[in-house]
Amino acid sequence: MFAFLVARRYLRSNPWQTALLIAGVALGVTAFVFITALIQGLAVRLTDDVTAKSAHVSLEPADRVARVLPGSDYDTESVALVSMLQRKQIRTWAATVALLESQAEVTAISPQITGSAVLVRGEAAAPVAVTASDPKNLDAISPVSREIIVGDARLNANGILIGVRLAETIGLSVGQPVLFRTDRGVDRLLVVEGIFRSGIQSLDERAAYVSLETARPLFLLPSGVTNIEIKLKDTGQARAFANFVSGATGLRATPWQDRNSSLADALTAQGQTGTLIQIFSLISVLIGIASALSLSANRRRSEIGIMRAFGVSRLFIASVFVMQGLLIGIVGASLGCLAGYGLCSWLATFTKPDGALALPIAPAEGGYALVFLLTTAGAVLASVIPARSAARLDALEAIQQ
Repeated sequence: MFAFLVARRYLRSNPWQTALLIAGVALGVTAFVFITALIQGLAVRLTDDVTAKSAHVSLEPADRVARVLPGSDYDTESVALVSMLQRKQIRTWAATVALLESQAEVTAISPQITGSAVLVRGEAAAPVAVTASDPKNLDAISPVSREIIVGDARLNANGILIGVRLAETIGLSVGQPVLFRTDRGVDRLLVVEGIFRSGIQSLDERAAYVSLETARPLFLLPSGVTNIEIKLKDTGQARAFANFVSGATGLRATPWQDRNSSLADALTAQGQTGTLIQIFSLISVLIGIASALSLSANRRRSEIGIMRAFGVSRLFIASVFVMQGLLIGIVGASLGCLAGYGLCSWLATFTKPDGALALPIAPAEGGYALVFLLTTAGAVLASVIPARSAARLDALEAIQQ
C-alpha cells in the first residue's frame, strides 16, 4: 500500500510528464480500437454483401462414382458405369426439407430447380440462368421482390421475372410474351411479370426467375429438385452446418466460403494486416512507458540512494516503479477505450447519399477488453526494466551523484 502512495506521489510530482505519458498510451489504445473496429466492420460488411443475395449452404446431389464389381471368377472384375443420361436431382427433397426445418439455426429453406435456357423474341435471343422456386419462398434467399422496378413479383404458371439489362437487350417490357426454350429442348411462351435491378451486372443480364411448377415440365423434372438453398442465423457456422447436413443426408453440401474462396483469403489477409498494425501500436506505447520510467528512475537516483541507505529493500524500490507502470496503463487504457469508442461511434454517423455508412466501422467490435488487458499487462512489463535498474542502484554511489 505504501508503495502505491509513493508511486502516486512520483507521478504527481511531474504532472505534465505524467499527462503526456498517459496521453500517449491513450492515443495508442485509441488507434488499436479504431483499427479493430474498422477491420471487423469491413469484414462484416463484405460478408453481408456476399451472403445477402446468396445461400449460406447449398445442397446438391452427390457425385456419382463408378463402382468396381467383383466377377464370378476371383481374377476378374467389372465396372458399374455411371449413366450420363440421367439428370442429377434430389428425389427425396421433401424429407431433407423436413430435417432442415427441425434445425434451430436455419432461417430459410428454398428447394429449387436451376438450369439454362434461351429467351427468344423475333430474331433476338439471349441465354439466361433460370432459378425456379416456390413463389411463396421467392425472397427466402435473395430479396427479388424488393428489387422489382417495373411490374410485380407474382410468379403464376405463365410468368417470368427478368433483369433490367436482359430486358433492354432483347427489347422486352412487362406484359409482353417471350419464347422460353430450355436446355432440354422444351419450348413455352411465358409472359414477363416483372423486371428487377439487383445492381449486379451478371444477374441483371442473365438471371431469370420462374415458379417451381412452371419449371418442372420445362426441365423434365416431374418430382425432384436440382438443389436446396439454406440461410442460417450465423454465417460463420456455415462450414459446420454443411458437414452436419452432408453426413445426415448424403448430399453434397457447399458452404458460402467455398463458393467465395477469394473473399475468405482477402478477409484472412486483412485480419493479419490489422493484427500487425495493432502489435506495432502497442509496442510503441510500451516503449514510451519504459523510456519515461527509465528517465524518472535516473532523475531520482539520489532519492533512491537515500531510501536504500535507510534500509529500504530493493523489492520495495522495484514495486514503486512497477506500480507507476500499472497506474499509467490502467488510466491510459481506460481513457483510450473511451476515446476509441467515441471516435468510432462518431464516424459511424457519417453516411453516403444512398444511406450506406461512409466507413464500414463497427463501434461494438473495438476489442476493448482485449486492448485494456494487453495495455495494462504491457505497461507492467515495460516498467520491469526501469524497476530493476532502480533497485540495483548502489546507495553510496547514488548519494554521491
